[in-house]
Parts: sequence; structure tokens; C-alpha cells
Amino acid sequence: MKLSRPARRATLVVHVIGAACWLGLTLGLVALALTAITTDSSAAVEAAVRSMKVFADWLVLPLALVTLLSGLVLSLGTHWGLARHRWVYTKFWLTLATTVASLFALRPGVDESAATVAAGNPVTDTADLIAGPLVSLSAYLFMTVLSVLKPWGLTRRGRKQQRGQKQRASAHKRVDAGDVRQTA
Repeated sequence: MKLSRPARRATLVVHVIGAACWLGLTLGLVALALTAITTDSSAAVEAAVRSMKVFADWLVLPLALVTLLSGLVLSLGTHWGLARHRWVYTKFWLTLATTVASLFALRPGVDESAATVAAGNPVTDTADLIAGPLVSLSAYLFMTVLSVLKPWGLTRRGRKQQRGQKQRASAHKRVDAGDVRQTA
């Protein structure tokens, strides 16, 4: 089923806005994590980690799901297809992986750091605080490049579909050059 032009455009706008917000949120998490790691002020560390918790609790998962679902609708409702082009297939799996990682790694890590800071203790494992946002940021930047460049061509399934379309198109009755009548 193909999306109508207005539905495709609306879904594309939702997808781009969701992805841009997710990328921006991740940049903010990186900046807050760097602040928490590099500052000597315990108040600044606490503020940075608490801010990360608010962002991780309220924004990361909704933006991830908006991006994942709108991308899925776009891939299934347009000529790109989900498993037809390698760049779409790669983006889908990376988006799914980063969504799962955000839910099961990023949020618990930020929650643990926030609990540590709330108890009045310093954050001892700073690698956990910065690793998740840096990995996410790298993945989102890579997916953005994929969206713009659309590299790698068709998947095996896409090539099969393309061959099937060409065969259906060539199945029409061929005109024999000897049968063509002169009209004038």
C-alpha cells in the first residue's frame, strides 16, 4: 500500500522533526555529561546529571518511538521499501538498536548517576555517563548521512523485485517489424 502524497509528506515532516529533535537532545546530553565530568563544582555536577535524568526520562523514548514509527510508515508506504534499499534497511536496524539501547542502557545509567548525586556522592564512573550519548550521537549522525547520500544500492530482495517488475513490463506483446503497416 502506497501513501498518498499528502500523507507521505506529513509523515516525512514528522519523521524529520522527530529525528532532528532526537539528534539535538543527544547533543544536549553530551554537553551535560561533559559538564558533569569536567567541572569541579558539585552543584554543577548535580544540576547536569539531574537535567540528563529529566531529558532521558521524558524525551528520549518518545522521540525514539516517533522516529522509528514514522520511518517504518515511510519505508512501507513509499517506493523505498523497508528491505529494498540497503540504506533504508540499515537505518531501520540502527534506529531500532538505538531505541532499545536508550531504553535499557542510557536511561538506567543516567538514573543510577542521578541517584548517586542525589545521595550526595560523587559520580565515580564517568565513562557510563558519556558513553551512551556519544554512541547515540555517532549513530544519529551516521543515519543522517545515509538519509542524504542514500548509498549502497538495492538489497538482494530489492534486486529480485526489480527483476520481477522488468519481466512484467517486457511481457507485453511485442510488435513484429514485418507486421507494421504504413499509414500514409
